Amino acid sequence: MRLPSLLRKSVFAGICAALSCTSVSAASLKVGYSDWPGWVAWQIAIDKGWLKEAKVDADFQWFDYGASLDAFAAHKLDAVMATNGDALMMGANGHKGEMILATDYSDGNDMVVAQPGITSMQELKGKSIAVEEGLVDHLLLLKALEQSGMSEKDVKLVNTKTNEMPQVLASGEVAAVVAWQPNSGQALRALPGSRPVFTSHQVPGLIYDTIVVDPQSVHDNREQWQRLVGVWDRVVTYIQDPKTQPDALRIMSHLAGVTPVAYKHFLNGTHLLTLSDNKAVFVKKEGLSSLYGSTEVANTFNLQQGVYKKSQNVDSYINPSFTASVK
Repeated sequence: MRLPSLLRKSVFAGICAALSCTSVSAASLKVGYSDWPGWVAWQIAIDKGWLKEAKVDADFQWFDYGASLDAFAAHKLDAVMATNGDALMMGANGHKGEMILATDYSDGNDMVVAQPGITSMQELKGKSIAVEEGLVDHLLLLKALEQSGMSEKDVKLVNTKTNEMPQVLASGEVAAVVAWQPNSGQALRALPGSRPVFTSHQVPGLIYDTIVVDPQSVHDNREQWQRLVGVWDRVVTYIQDPKTQPDALRIMSHLAGVTPVAYKHFLNGTHLLTLSDNKAVFVKKEGLSSLYGSTEVANTFNLQQGVYKKSQNVDSYINPSFTASVK
């Protein structure tokens, strides 16, 4: 799943010095995507031939999430699927892109999983919580504490790699862990009786998942990007229609390497956004219901955590024209 990294801020700065950073070819849109339901969903459009029907010449390339960001940083991709907070990170550290579509927001896949017997965030006061500091679920934890009348000072953070969360929770070393799927689900299975005491379902819009496009490609290939955006509703409908959802799950789970039953759990924790939803999300206003408001929250968090030192102009990362053009 999504895996941003504070270490990447230094890597990004050196990538373009080490690699040839000429623009990618305009002949075919090179899109990096990785294992998150709102991005895996594009495999349906690929397999069904819908992109070709829409006259979109796109080469979707499968990556681990971090590697996809590195490829975009090196100008090897026209676009990459990334969280809104990571769009800022990429821009601050070398390669700025424009978010042209929000595929979804996390709606339960990111969670605080507590030891058996702990039933609320308040019961974690004074206890140790494992979280990978500076990453998106650190932001989720801060919101969870805030909504519970606490702050970071009321708990003890244990900086832990996200993929180690299941073992750490099962060891009893901490009272809770913070992780996204599949790590959060693995933590729940690793320790019978453990439970989520806070999830991204309680902060809808905190974590938006988007398509981030190189500005030059936006300029050079605008019609193709517009047609690609236009295919998105067909994908969402295919996933949500009970008649076609089994086939959608078959396609998505095959790419992710899990069973359709398992993938349905991931899908249930992801709120897919239609193009109509996008029109509302791309309205500039404060609050998490807006991509602008949510990204301002991410900008503040990134600054506080030292992901970058200079505040980013959020408006310059968001291009509402593509979703606004869809009738």
